[in-house]
Amino acid sequence: MGDTESTSGPHATDSAFHALHACHAFPEGATAPRPPAPPDCPFCELPQERYSTHYDGHWVLLEPRIIVPAHTVPPRRRWIITPDGAAMNLWDAEPLPGTWCRIAHRTVCPCLQPEDSWPWTTMLRQENERRAQRLFNLPEDWGLPGTG
Repeated sequence: MGDTESTSGPHATDSAFHALHACHAFPEGATAPRPPAPPDCPFCELPQERYSTHYDGHWVLLEPRIIVPAHTVPPRRRWIITPDGAAMNLWDAEPLPGTWCRIAHRTVCPCLQPEDSWPWTTMLRQENERRAQRLFNLPEDWGLPGTG
């Protein structure tokens, strides 16, 4: 009896819809911290650009200042910004000629397991690793001029 109650009523569709959104959002990398948390990667702590998605309550971190021709990016890795300002993954849709896209940070995060389906992500991941080292792994004897 209790099981049938959870699948009926006005909120059953909402919860099923939310669960479906979560199932799609996670593999696409739409797992960014929500505002007002800073838009930093929770793994490497590098600052990113956070965008809402069309998955209710889900956000994605996109690489800052990286905008590339969409046809050079493998399917399911192409993110576009829609006219309403949300990020949308094109999945397997073939982009129109001249379309530019963004890259999810999760694809090139130096702290996550690589998904090397695109050789360019390896280079960008290595650059992010160098950036993170410069920001967070300073030498022990490092100090500001005039201090010490």
